[in-house]
Formats: sequence, structure tokens, C-alpha cells
Amino acid sequence: MAGGDESCQQAGGDALQKLARFRRELFWCLWRRPDALFELIDAVLAAGYAGSLPYLSLEPAFRRGHGMVYQALSEGGIDEEALRDLLVAWRPRDWPLVFAIDASAYPRPGAETSPGREWHHHSCPGSHGSDGAAVAGWAFQWLAQVSFAPGSWTAPQDQVRAGAGDDATRQAAEQVIAHSARMRAAGEAGIPLYVLDAGYDEAPLTWDLRGHLDRVQVLVRLRNDRVLYRDPPPRVPGRAGRPRIHGSGSDRFECKNPATWGPPGQELAVDDEKYGHVSVMSWDGLHPKLFCRGRFAGFSKPPVIRCHLVRVTVTRLPNGRAVPGPLWLWWAGPGIPDLDLIWRAYLHRFDIEHTYRFAKHALGWDKAALRHPGQVGRWTWLIICAITQLRLARPVAEDHRQRWERRRKPGKLSPGRVRRDFGRLAALAGTPASPPKPSKAGPGRPKGRTSTPAARHPVIKKAA
Repeated sequence: MAGGDESCQQAGGDALQKLARFRRELFWCLWRRPDALFELIDAVLAAGYAGSLPYLSLEPAFRRGHGMVYQALSEGGIDEEALRDLLVAWRPRDWPLVFAIDASAYPRPGAETSPGREWHHHSCPGSHGSDGAAVAGWAFQWLAQVSFAPGSWTAPQDQVRAGAGDDATRQAAEQVIAHSARMRAAGEAGIPLYVLDAGYDEAPLTWDLRGHLDRVQVLVRLRNDRVLYRDPPPRVPGRAGRPRIHGSGSDRFECKNPATWGPPGQELAVDDEKYGHVSVMSWDGLHPKLFCRGRFAGFSKPPVIRCHLVRVTVTRLPNGRAVPGPLWLWWAGPGIPDLDLIWRAYLHRFDIEHTYRFAKHALGWDKAALRHPGQVGRWTWLIICAITQLRLARPVAEDHRQRWERRRKPGKLSPGRVRRDFGRLAALAGTPASPPKPSKAGPGRPKGRTSTPAARHPVIKKAA
């Protein structure tokens, strides 16, 4: 028993040292107002609930005045490329190389003085699925590594503002290319899998990644009514007319019509504790019929973009709800798809939704009333760094459970429970931020100066 206690103490000491080292390296990525930005992260993690930013200045972890909260977010500087490298370097090495990409709305419906607001889908209380309303604001697209273990933990490693002058699909492709390059630079030899939902255009995404599909693989959900095509039969010698690009008749693949499927190239059947009997089938060499408009406007002829089409069915759901229709997935990458990895990866894609919920409801990500999207971008990086510190502190966090909560084993705590003990761990790990310097109140507004109303900006309506 004594030896076991010593090994547990040693593991706890190593985890605490890792947390302290990450905090120091994180501080080096903050190059303007670094002390205020760093203490703002600690205040977010220490606060029970902060309805707005000024309340964070009341936390003991934030040793500066309330004005420095807004000053840090408006004038602070973050080396985003160095921070992305840091988050990749501190990724969980024992998790699969599966990364979810998704965007979440940052609502600012009444902020008429905020520029660049667009209409984004936003789930409102009482809405379900696609019935959610549209809200004026910004959207931020996160890239996070997911785990196949039960729980709500993810490891966010990148974020960009979605829809800022470009479509989210192209931005997702840029994120994939940049992130995979960082993974290789960090010494990762495996091929990462990036999973996206049906809100992204699978063919344009694959086209944007056409020079990188030997090093990455992508998985995108398709609608159940999609129609794809096989290659046409060989052309008859001497036959007049333009060569066909897509097959027809028996070469047509309709997801809703099993008679058009034909034998799959791969099949997998497994029995899972949560989902019952899982059946996975895939067909290769399929491609959609594209046109020279939208993403491919200006092309002399539309490209032929091939994929592996994957169909997943289960016999039950963990929550006891009725089993929906089959899940159709578009896969593109080197070689042939790993069917067992694919179905598990897409189901765990929804873990990023738990991360968004925790960031908004517990950490107050969408509660900051900031005017400019650049300020929200800095605030988003601070939230991601807070989530990363919670993950690193998980092995040594103590369980401060409520009376109605069940006990959990050490190292098995949820993000919310780790947060309850983070103040103690932050004190043990130390802070690289310098204490505030003594100062006096500023001169205030110069005499005779008048302020004019801020400019109003209409909400941008994106083209259909």
C-alpha cells in the first residue's frame, strides 16, 4: 500500500509539473498585456458563475482593476501561431488521431455598433434540431481532438472566425492543412482523421484538400437523399459525341434506393455495448454530379471528385430514443477507409457539442459583451486555454462533489468538477504573471471633450 501511495504521489507531482510548465509556455504566447490576459484565464477558471466580464475582476486571481479586463481584450496581443503550436504540442498523445471541426454562434443580436455581424443558426430554448432560430452575431469554428473514452472531454487546438469574408468549408480546409502540418512538425507520423457534420460541403472540401489527401483523411456526413454516380462504362471506339463523365441507369447510386447500391467494397459488423449491432458498409469510386456554379464558378468544366461512401446502421441508442435512419458518410483520404475507426469517430464528433456547452454555460464564453470580433477572438483563445488547463489538471484534481452527486474516481472527473478544485492547483503550480504595479487614478476625460455616438453597422446577409 505504501508503494502504491508513493506511485500515486509521484504521478500527481508529474501532472502538476506539466501544468506549471504549460502555464509558463502559455504566458510566453501573450506579448501585449500578458499579465492581465493570463490572470483573466485564472479568473474564468476560479469564478463560480460570471454573468459578465466585470465580475471576473472581483476574483482574487485577477489582481487588477475592472478596467484592465476590457483593456486586455481590446489592446492585448496573442501570438496565435505560437499558441496553435503550443496546443498541438500539448495534445493528448494517448487519444486517437481524430479531430472534430464545427462552428458555434456567438450571439450579439442587440449590438448595432458591432461590425461584421452575420445571421447564424442558433439553438434557442425550446427548439430542437433544425427548428432553431437565426441570430445576429459571429460564429467561431473550433478544431478539437476527441477521445473514444466515455465523457465530455475534448482537446481544442485551433479556432477561426467562420464566415469572415469566406465560406466555412474553405476555412475548414485551411484549418486541416495547417493543423496537419503542425502535427507532422511535432513528430506525428500517423494520418489524422478530420470529422465534420452535414453543414459543410463535402465535394468542395475534398477539392480544396486535393494535394493533401495522401497525408490527411476527412469524414463528412451526407443527407439521406443524396445521389452519386459510378464511372461510365468504357467508351465504344469510333462512337461520336462527347465522352460521358458520369454513369447512368445501373451506374446511378441513390442512398434511398437499395436496388442501386450493388455489392459493397467493404463490410463490418460489430456488437457494441451502447449501440447494439453495428453494421458498416462502404462503396468506392462514387462521385457527385457537379456544375460550374457556386464554389466551382469560372471552371471550364466541373471536376470529378471521388469518394468512399459509407453507410452506418445501429439497433439502439444509448439514450433510449428511437433509432433514426441510416447514417451516410463521405470519406476521402489515402488508401481505403478503416470502417471501425470511421463509425466510432463520427459518433464521438458530438463531443465537441459538449465542449461548446461547457464553454458557454460554465465558463461564460458567450456572456462577454464585446463590441469587435477581434476582441471576441482573443476571448475565445483564453477560453480554449482554460479548457486545456482543466484537462492537464484532471489527473490530480480532487472531487468536491455536491451532496446529490455520485463519487467519481480520481482522474475520472468531468470538466466542471475539475474546475471546482482548480484554484488550489493553480496556487500549487504558481503563476508567471507579475503583480500589478502601484498606480493612481488617471486624469479622466479632458475638459471640453464631447463624445459622438458610435457608428451603427447593419447585419450582413450572406448570399444564398
